[in-house]
Amino acid sequence: AFRQASPFRAPRHAIASAMSSDASLRPILETERLRLIPLRAEDSGDIFTLMRDAEVMAFWDMPESDDPDLIASIVAGQVEEMAQGRAIYWVMRSLPDERFIGVCDLSEIDRRHKRAEVGFMLGRDAWGEGHASEAVQTVVSYAATQGLRRLLARTHLGNRRSDSLLEKLGFKEEGLLRGHVLRDGERRDCRLFGLLL
Repeated sequence: AFRQASPFRAPRHAIASAMSSDASLRPILETERLRLIPLRAEDSGDIFTLMRDAEVMAFWDMPESDDPDLIASIVAGQVEEMAQGRAIYWVMRSLPDERFIGVCDLSEIDRRHKRAEVGFMLGRDAWGEGHASEAVQTVVSYAATQGLRRLLARTHLGNRRSDSLLEKLGFKEEGLLRGHVLRDGERRDCRLFGLLL
C-alpha cells in the first residue's frame, strides 16, 4: 500500500459496492483543488516517477526503484485488491489541469471491525502546498460516510512531515512499533497513529 504514513459527502452505500470490480462504482472524490481518481494499471508510469525518487521514498518500507516493471507489478496488485474489495487506491490530480500530484489510499479494510489503514505519497514538486492534508481529509470523510469507525496510519520514525499532517487531522499517536520494517539490511521503528470516527 501507499503509506507514509477534506469534507466530502458520499452517497450512503456499502463499501463492498463502492469497491466492486465495476470501475463505475469506485468513488471519484473532489476537493477544492484536487480530483482523486481510482487507480488504474495505466497509472503505473506516474507512480514510477514517485517511487524512483530517493527523497520521496526515504521513509517507506521499500527503497526507491529504477525498475518500471516492478512498479507496474505493484500497481497491478493494488488494482486487484480493489477488484476484491480490500482497498481503494486513488491517484491525486490537480484541478483543472489534471497534473499528477501523488496517491492516497484506504487499505487493509476490515468490514467486521469497521476499520482501515490510510496512506499517502506525494511528488516532491507538490510538497508544502497542503495537497496531502486536503486529500487525506477527504478520504477520512469518505471513510466515515461508508461506515468505517477507526482509521490507522503508520509512519517511519523521523518522518516529521507526515507525523504533523496526521496530528493536524486529529490522529493520535498510539505507540511505537519497534523494528517493524526491514529495509536496506536494518530494522526500522514505526509510529502508529489512530483516529476514531
